[in-house]
Amino acid sequence: MKDIIKVCNMNSIDDVNNIRRAISGNEGVVACEINREKGEVSVVYDGYFIGIEKIIESIEDLGYTVL
Repeated sequence: MKDIIKVCNMNSIDDVNNIRRAISGNEGVVACEINREKGEVSVVYDGYFIGIEKIIESIEDLGYTVL
């Protein structure tokens, strides 16, 4: 499955790296691509292991706002 998540307070390269680590740490995530300028996180994952809700939760747990 592939989804695009909007993250509004992602400003620096550190933010990008923090989000990438949080997403990649979840079992079932195949790939993620982060566009800081657009504030978008494109994530490819196996729906058998993880749902989009859990991925969003892992981003929000870091203090970022998901739209």
